[in-house]
Amino acid sequence: MKALIPTGDSAEPVVLADVPEPTPHANEVLVKVEAFSINRGETFKLESPTAGDRPGKDVAGLVVQPAADGSGPTGIVRVVGHPMAGGWAEYAAVPTDALAVLPDTVCAVRGAALPLAGLTALRLLRTAGTLLGRRVLLTGASGGVGHYVTELAAASGAEITAVTRDAERGARLTELGAAEIVHAVADARGPYDLVLESTGGAALPLALARLAKRGTLIWFGQASRTPATLDFFAFFDGPESGVIRHFHYLDADTRLGDDLAALVRLTAEGRLHPEIGRVGDWADTATVLTDLRERRIRGKAVLTLS
Repeated sequence: MKALIPTGDSAEPVVLADVPEPTPHANEVLVKVEAFSINRGETFKLESPTAGDRPGKDVAGLVVQPAADGSGPTGIVRVVGHPMAGGWAEYAAVPTDALAVLPDTVCAVRGAALPLAGLTALRLLRTAGTLLGRRVLLTGASGGVGHYVTELAAASGAEITAVTRDAERGARLTELGAAEIVHAVADARGPYDLVLESTGGAALPLALARLAKRGTLIWFGQASRTPATLDFFAFFDGPESGVIRHFHYLDADTRLGDDLAALVRLTAEGRLHPEIGRVGDWADTATVLTDLRERRIRGKAVLTLS
């Protein structure tokens, strides 16, 4: 079968190659991939690939071989899945606890845009707790996660201030429920009950300074790839007794498949709208990787298999 494999070359980070078709484990189904999405974090991992690396965590397609242990769907069923690797290929092995059935009303392109970004947003907000009536500051809001967080949090009653680089990238966030758009953390007017921070570097202490007393800052990314420096005494100037919490989307009590099913249901009901800034053929993956890395794509990038 054909699959995209890393090259280690920044100019052309992946190439199509012939590789063996995956042999699923007993608890995995074999999916004929129709579409997959790319996450910005995956572009960084391609800088220094190790031998045998096979990228790809977000896929949608048809189950063509059920799991040997009897778990998961049987028959030719449309699904969205979240394997830990190997999704940028014609076929992918996906654990049955990391997939959900797609109804006819959710196409493969929208389905493929759901897994990593949607799971991160859903679980991040679950970690944050009650949102009704709370003022929330969200950094890095124009990416895939940010659009999902904005829509889900606004629907839960939060007042969202979204930080995004420019007006064009922030326009859709207003439609999804953001109360205010600012283009730098320094422009945000606090205090905020909750800060969701994904940028790191200089943005983190600025965001912390806008946290309310006894508020919570959840740090879920470092898109700037720059270390952050915090001053303990700065807490006394504003967020006294504030909490800083690290978040990783895989640290959860619920199954990936259950949360994927929730995202699919919300999408099918018209309550969640995947923001897809680029759809293309997978032959153009190298170009899309560069554009995503350089922030030339708003929301998600989805590639289809011709």
